[in-house]
Amino acid sequence: MRHLMSPLDFTPEELDTLFDLANDIEHNPAKYAHACDGRILATCFYEPSTRTRLSFESAMTRLGGQVIGFSDASSSSASKGESVSDTIRVISCYADICAMRHPKEGAPMVAAEKSDIPVINAGDGGHQHPTQTLTDLLTIRSLKGRLGGFTIGLCGDLKFGRTVHSLINALVRYDDIRFVFISPEELRVPDYITDMLKERGIAYEEVIRLENVMPTLDLLYMTRVQRERFFNEEDYVRLKDFYILNSDKMHLARKDMLVLHPLPRVNEISVEVDSDPRAAYFKQAKYGVYVRMALILTLLFQNE
Repeated sequence: MRHLMSPLDFTPEELDTLFDLANDIEHNPAKYAHACDGRILATCFYEPSTRTRLSFESAMTRLGGQVIGFSDASSSSASKGESVSDTIRVISCYADICAMRHPKEGAPMVAAEKSDIPVINAGDGGHQHPTQTLTDLLTIRSLKGRLGGFTIGLCGDLKFGRTVHSLINALVRYDDIRFVFISPEELRVPDYITDMLKERGIAYEEVIRLENVMPTLDLLYMTRVQRERFFNEEDYVRLKDFYILNSDKMHLARKDMLVLHPLPRVNEISVEVDSDPRAAYFKQAKYGVYVRMALILTLLFQNE
């Protein structure tokens, strides 16, 4: 049984095949409108989500399948104390594939070990968010025409941001990538990531001021400071507006630079940036549906 727990579960060659399929779905949606007729996706979300859950539901519906599930742990038997292992065993009787989000790191892996159907990790705590990473990679490849040969700045919450950690781990498999980590001291990227980059000989720098590096970037990946990951409100309030991308800062950037964001945003990107042709975050959300459609098809039919 093949699952998706990490972006690294697929080789770069397999990702190319997945992204080719996603691009074909984008341009020929009618061809796939009944690809999952009679199939059921279970969305087991123990943690609130809008984009990820709805994009999975949209993906399965566009493929002709159906969706069951829950959007909050309180509306599931977890509120009665049922384990993830037991839940997935039951879900395996009802559905053909499952997307699971859980606040505890490793919970989707536990589910995968006990599951009779493919399990997709839709985010586990501050650990991994592989389908967001697949979305990011597809967006970059589709809009830049390549994966590799660029400088990417990652800005904001680099300590707790699972999307950032997943993306870095995925991008290091491509050639000629340089990372610029832009964050306050308190939210710097974890040591295990910088240690990995050093071991691989991959160039990176850590800075505090966004303005200083804007002219050097091909891609800027903005993130929100996540209130739910903080232990106290004081630290969150102090850091939540540390970076705000606005038109003045965009004037410093290259004409072909792209701005990405996993969403939701709070204050870190001013709405005035939305009309800039380099703002790609809403396109990114659309690519998220295409890549999840491709992933559902790939896992369903590889596991038959």
